[in-house]
Amino acid sequence: MSNIKQHIGSIALVVESYDDAIAFYTQKLGFDLIEDTDLGNGKRWVLISPPNSNGTNLLLAQASTPQQLDSVGNQTGGRVFLFLHSNDFWRDYKMMQKNGIRFNEQPREETYGTVVVFEDLYGNKWDLLQLI
Repeated sequence: MSNIKQHIGSIALVVESYDDAIAFYTQKLGFDLIEDTDLGNGKRWVLISPPNSNGTNLLLAQASTPQQLDSVGNQTGGRVFLFLHSNDFWRDYKMMQKNGIRFNEQPREETYGTVVVFEDLYGNKWDLLQLI
């Protein structure tokens, strides 16, 4: 088993609109658009990633059924869904404030670092955090 090497390459994030989601993540959060490939029949393969990330990408998946549309913005039942790690919390927090990001609380210091909960354009909850 010690020879096994795996990692999560992408996490699917169900969105209402590819273009609205791309605009939000690239313009408001400063993410990079890694790939946007037309797969036909209205489907696209859209990958985004935080700047200089070498980790997991987000795969933007446009809702195509009523059940999928109902889950947009609430994929985890109201819990924090994604964790955006930063090497400079206050730089990123101030940039996000300037860009109109909605925060659910004031930044706080915890034993593990500095953290604040924010929402994306659909209401998914994220942690912005800088670990100690």
